[in-house]
Amino acid sequence: MKITTRPAPPRAVWALEQAGIHPLLARLYAARGVQHTDELDDQLARLQPPEQMQGATDAARLLADAMAQGLRICVVADYDCDGATACATALRGLRLLGAPLGFDRVSYLVPDRVADGYGLTPAIAQRVKDAGADVLVTVDNGIASVDGVAHARALGLQVLITDHHLPAVLDGEVQLPQDCVIVNPNQPGCGFASKSIAGVGVMFYVLLALRAELRARGAFPAEQQPRIDRLLPLVALGTVADVVKLDAANRRLVAQGLKRIRAGVLPPGLVALFEVAARRPAQATAFDLGFALGPRLNAAGRLSDMGLGIECLSTDDPARAAALAQQLDAINRERKHLEGDMREQALQLAEALWDGAETPPAALCLFDPDFHEGVVGIVAARLKDKLYRPTFVFAASQAPGKEHELKGSGRSIPGFHLRDALDLIAKRHPGVLLRFGGHAMAAGCTIDEAHLDTFDQALQQIAREWLDDATLQRRLEADGPLEAQYRRVDLIDTLQQQVWGQGFAPPVFCEEVDVVSQRLVGQKHLQLKLRHQGDLVDGIWFGHADPLPPRVKLAFRLDADEWQGQRRVRFLVEGAEL
Repeated sequence: MKITTRPAPPRAVWALEQAGIHPLLARLYAARGVQHTDELDDQLARLQPPEQMQGATDAARLLADAMAQGLRICVVADYDCDGATACATALRGLRLLGAPLGFDRVSYLVPDRVADGYGLTPAIAQRVKDAGADVLVTVDNGIASVDGVAHARALGLQVLITDHHLPAVLDGEVQLPQDCVIVNPNQPGCGFASKSIAGVGVMFYVLLALRAELRARGAFPAEQQPRIDRLLPLVALGTVADVVKLDAANRRLVAQGLKRIRAGVLPPGLVALFEVAARRPAQATAFDLGFALGPRLNAAGRLSDMGLGIECLSTDDPARAAALAQQLDAINRERKHLEGDMREQALQLAEALWDGAETPPAALCLFDPDFHEGVVGIVAARLKDKLYRPTFVFAASQAPGKEHELKGSGRSIPGFHLRDALDLIAKRHPGVLLRFGGHAMAAGCTIDEAHLDTFDQALQQIAREWLDDATLQRRLEADGPLEAQYRRVDLIDTLQQQVWGQGFAPPVFCEEVDVVSQRLVGQKHLQLKLRHQGDLVDGIWFGHADPLPPRVKLAFRLDADEWQGQRRVRFLVEGAEL
């Protein structure tokens, strides 16, 4: 591993300090591209106006007309955390805005990962029509559902697509659903500045536009308009859990959601999820959303029915929310057990691929008949992190009549664009990929089992062409040394209250330290006593069992460890340069 230091432009650091930002925060912010305090202003007034998002005004008119006519609206969701929070946001928002009009004719449908697959298919459109809906609204999906939208329109449904994914491209031409309203910052011609907004964020902007439209129609005066800002905790959860880039717009949404969570303004479902995760809403952080609440919702979509998650987030009954949260927690424990078994099995398969060689192959492609398709993505991510290679993990399809198909999920490393690799495989080996999609660091595909070896060889060939020794060296970007004066519990609390995440990385410091003592705990964690700038500090490296030399360069995060009522600074080791 090579530990590098993010550059923090001195002029930006100085400008932020002069504006009153704490010196350590100024350094961290500057290293992440922040130049002015305006970029740190998280007030709602600084959100981009909804009319700047192409299609939002048309969507507002469509929904306002539907409410006025008493039409039935059905929300079609995706089965991940972003889709669940977007669906709950839509359900709550439409009922909240429709209440002054006496409108509450809103339902939802979430496809089954195994039986239905992803997105608005013709079959899903038919189910929406059969359920008696008049208007179909997608959340976190739909931009690539050309056939599904066409079928919905043929059935007489009005269609509103709200999505944030990239549209499909065929022979160099963007393919968009026709004869419908589309709200997606990544559609051609949309001038909305934030291209990284999650699906739940797109739906929130549609609701902002709808409120303005209803206000203009006289549904309510401005001083009595419904407070849809109460939906921001859901927006924050979906944004963090979907691992979208936390640009300034997304950081504002997350910061505002966290403020309301900490103030106790959150729906019963979130309260219940915090409870089962043993986290305290009053001290909520982005880490809690991404690593405690998000996985419990995602587990339902992977192994069971995401309807459980949507019901948990949309109910106003605390007792029902608590019961659903318990179910989600149990499913997540099952997911962890299943993932652990699959990870060990996949690691054994991977190690067999380079038996006798010093390093793994340039890319990994793994399949076992016992793998579960609901967790192949998580296992691929774990193997990618451990072996630092682009990794695809396949499982046999569980859909009736498609037992011969394999569903794969891939995770990548910097320098290897996974979706572009799949596109190149499709061009070089026509017919091997039945379906594929994704982006640079994560992608998915479906192949016939008979083509697994061809896919493996094609992926290996592209990896050999694109990756060199420098690219295959694991790198950890850190923030340089930590001054002893900043090694304080109160400053750790300050850091944890900030919004960190994808594209705005949590602080990681690095420097050489003396290893005073080390011992293995729990058979797989290294507990450390370190000498940092002359002082003894506790440290722990989770998931690492190999001993460290007496002096070593470590990358570490700051943590406040509590023992017998006392809080002490602890270093959470992320890596070592050996």
